[in-house]
Amino acid sequence: MKYQLFVVFFFILLNGPAAFTQENHNQADTAAVHNAQGQSHEGHDHGTAAAHSEASHDNGHGHEGAHEEFDPASTAIHHISDANVYSILDWLRIPLPMILYTKEKGLETFMSSRFHIGGHEDGHTAYNGWVMHHGSVHRVLDPAFPASGEVKLGEHPFVKKTEEKNGKKTDVTYLSHEGKEYRLDARSTLDGGILGGGITSFYDFSLTKNVLSMILVSLFLLWAFRKAAKAYENNPGRAPKGLQGLLEPIFMFIRDEVAIPFIGKDKYMKFLPLLMSIFFFILGLNLFGQIPFLGSTNVTGNLTVTMIMAVIVFLVVNFNGKRDYWQHIFWMPDVPVFVKPLLAVVEIMSLFIKPLTLMLRLAGNISAGHIAILSFIGLIFIFGKSGASIGGGAIGTAMAVPLTLFMMAIELIVAFVQAFVFTILTASYIGAAIEEHHHADHAEGSHH
Repeated sequence: MKYQLFVVFFFILLNGPAAFTQENHNQADTAAVHNAQGQSHEGHDHGTAAAHSEASHDNGHGHEGAHEEFDPASTAIHHISDANVYSILDWLRIPLPMILYTKEKGLETFMSSRFHIGGHEDGHTAYNGWVMHHGSVHRVLDPAFPASGEVKLGEHPFVKKTEEKNGKKTDVTYLSHEGKEYRLDARSTLDGGILGGGITSFYDFSLTKNVLSMILVSLFLLWAFRKAAKAYENNPGRAPKGLQGLLEPIFMFIRDEVAIPFIGKDKYMKFLPLLMSIFFFILGLNLFGQIPFLGSTNVTGNLTVTMIMAVIVFLVVNFNGKRDYWQHIFWMPDVPVFVKPLLAVVEIMSLFIKPLTLMLRLAGNISAGHIAILSFIGLIFIFGKSGASIGGGAIGTAMAVPLTLFMMAIELIVAFVQAFVFTILTASYIGAAIEEHHHADHAEGSHH
């Protein structure tokens, strides 16, 4: 219980600096607006009210909602999203290498420290026409903006607007600098516009916090299994202990309860490395994401990561599919001829639905858990009005701590369950693809 409370307080620290910083900006901006109104419109109440309304509107855009209340949902989304900087507790920011490509300039490489990243993972400096906003690199499209060297940015330089494009309303970010606004372009994505992305003016091949997390977890797993393998070599016939004793039961469980029953005792060894890699890779990333003071990464909640794993499973299953597997898809045996074309359509659709469900199930469950935990912690700042009400903050803390502890316990279970589900479904798909049916023998047996 002491450890769980310790982790909860680290989660609170993770969100605290951003929330209190936002509140301080709110109060300072509000005071500035009132002072400006008092000097420019003294004695004109109606004019002052109008000016205040307009200033608040502009300030809401320019300061990313400076006059709005704390939004736990957007804060949670921001914390679980991928970024070009690795932030720990919003205090320590580890710069990562930037690898950017444009047709005009070709390949550019530099460290993200060039942006002098501050609160909300926004850069205080533009570099070579690039800026950092919410931990993600953006390109300044307007050629009037300096395209080389460092440019110092002012306070709250990013302006968010809603524009209509092809009949759809989209959010567009602008850079406000020296009284001018410059449109920003986000990195290219291959979502076809479904998630608001698409092909833009540049490509980002940078090392992000999710990629760094995958490298760290992979190196840890390599070290762990190498150590366990050495233990087997140095102590043959002895009972496992330490790390070896931890890994062996899990390994044998996946082998005996997943690989052999679904694939077969004579064929499972060919696919066992894949199944073990999938299980321990997902489990390692899930558990790593449970540690709040190590960046609260959300790797397996990223659709790109789960999509790649699903595509790998799709290719392995279909390249190993036997003749009976494809026959059951395109020309189902032992059914009336007029039904076979309809079944073929359904089976072909299932080929692509299976990896799609693998991708969405894992990403959805992991992301939902992270969002729920961060939203519960947000109750502290909602009831406490981002530090303005100590009593409200105490009430919010009393609500947030038990809810967060409960969700963290559920998330720990989900970390194992989702790794197991992805692995067992992969084994079942492989088993169905390599299974050999004997329709003639069944028909002859039925006849006798």
